Amino acid sequence: MKVLITGASSGIGRDFARLLKDSYDEIVIVSRNKEALNNLKDEIQRGSNAVVKVVATDLSIEENVINVYEENKDMDLVINNAGFGDFGKFSETDLEKELSMINTNITALHILTKLYLKSMKEKDSGHILNVASIAGFMPGPLMATYYATKNYVVRLSEAIYEELRREKSNVKISVLCPGPVDTNFNNVANVSFALKGLKSIDVASYALKHLNRFYITLGLGVKLARFGAHFMPSLRMARIAYNVQKKKL
Repeated sequence: MKVLITGASSGIGRDFARLLKDSYDEIVIVSRNKEALNNLKDEIQRGSNAVVKVVATDLSIEENVINVYEENKDMDLVINNAGFGDFGKFSETDLEKELSMINTNITALHILTKLYLKSMKEKDSGHILNVASIAGFMPGPLMATYYATKNYVVRLSEAIYEELRREKSNVKISVLCPGPVDTNFNNVANVSFALKGLKSIDVASYALKHLNRFYITLGLGVKLARFGAHFMPSLRMARIAYNVQKKKL
């Protein structure tokens, strides 16, 4: 059994790798931070028989993403976890950072989902877990680009789920949508959440225990956001989100 995890150098991705060390023979960990990946590899291999492969690469570059797939084609589980955010008014945030965010949060996930889905369908087995967020269910003023990327992840995953269901495929897809998590995300996005964040190990553990579900949600805020998305006009949701977001300064 083989698993590939992007964004594995810290937070949820790192904890996924730690939790899966006794369940998978090969664990491919992907991130830009080679030193952190090597430290994780040493940690896992000291405590298990799993073979850990380090792939240090920048997933905001399309060629690198395709190379990840070409060099690690046969996967039983793919966890698309890599991503980051930014905070501020859309007219004032840095364009280059936003384009890199779109390339990482959307383009890289899209490519890996598509390529691995095709190969999994050929053998009629496998599972893709796309990591989204509470942000995937609403507009997000003051974090507009990040919220938009996570909306993409949710909607793409929902569409693929229905296609697989109609085909009666044995390939599975899930989308993980936690609330705020205490990870390095906050530092990269330049925010501090008003609500106490979930522990990344708890999020990863919960996701693996409920991998049979499509929506994997935890945290009261996520459940309220999903409820609101069904019954509340989007512009009203945006007003509420703005009032929540401004408390992150």
